[in-house]
Amino acid sequence: MGATVTTGNNTENTWGGGNEPMGASYGKLMMWFFIVSDALTFTGFLAAYGFSRFKFIDNWPIADEVFTHFPFMHGVEAPMYYVALMTFILIFSSVTMVLAVDAGHQMKQTKVAFYMLLTIVGGLIFVGSQAWEWKNFIKGEHGAIETKGGSIIQFVNAEGERVKLADFAVTLPEEREQLTRSKGRWFMDEPTLPSYSVAEVQAGFKAHPELLVRTEKIYRDTKEDKANRKLQPGLNKNKHREILTRAESEVMVGNGAIVVEGANLEHNEYGSKLFADFFFFITGFHGFHVFSGVVINFIIFLNVVLGTYEKRKSYEMVEKVGLYWHFVDLVWVFVFTFFYLV
Repeated sequence: MGATVTTGNNTENTWGGGNEPMGASYGKLMMWFFIVSDALTFTGFLAAYGFSRFKFIDNWPIADEVFTHFPFMHGVEAPMYYVALMTFILIFSSVTMVLAVDAGHQMKQTKVAFYMLLTIVGGLIFVGSQAWEWKNFIKGEHGAIETKGGSIIQFVNAEGERVKLADFAVTLPEEREQLTRSKGRWFMDEPTLPSYSVAEVQAGFKAHPELLVRTEKIYRDTKEDKANRKLQPGLNKNKHREILTRAESEVMVGNGAIVVEGANLEHNEYGSKLFADFFFFITGFHGFHVFSGVVINFIIFLNVVLGTYEKRKSYEMVEKVGLYWHFVDLVWVFVFTFFYLV
């Protein structure tokens, strides 16, 4: 119920009809306030990401190398394909939300329920896809070594193609067991051990003279480079990483400190750990927004099915949740651009 304002002989409701700001109801206006404040939050996160990437531009991971997986296609290189599919599904869910709002304006309960159900399914597919992408990012595929200086080195063959640690690392008679609280004092613990030790990777590298080391450093091709040299497979048309000679590679491998498989908040086999930190934080924050939107949409969907808004003669709640859903879709466009395209 709107508050009452009295001015002289004139009495009217603050939010009740005659003096609604920009013709928006109180609920819609509050949703817009929330969207603007949340947009500023995402802007700060993406600005921090952009600054960090510019600062470490010469060793920032290349998206085409990181996001190459596709469900049910193990071993097939499909750079960015699944991310593009995820994006399409989320954008299409905005279309179904528009159709639900339009059906609400026409007071068509069945159509509102149908299009909202499609929107919920699209949101669930996106959240599930993002969880699957996180799993692959955390698990990794090829593995790498982090040197004592903190640099990441990867292994390639003579053609410049990535080689997995499992393809050349040897098994040494090492008695190394992961430390857990059950095997030590209560405060003693350590992360999960990698599949191979540094010594096993070093021995395997020594036994395979055809292998070379690729560093984090990125070079951008000039027109002459593109004309005179074939680019490494799987990389951007204007980017490639520095590949060392065999002698230089042996020195780098000998300087190895730990084996890195996948990515976490401390280590990242693809390059700068800042990339992993921002990826988990920003995509996770956005994923939380999408999941929250799915939950809210489901609640509104139940109300539509129960005829709540039909009784009210208004589907404004569908409009309100539609504003939020369009917002999270729009934010993903920026996140997708920053992390995957630029």
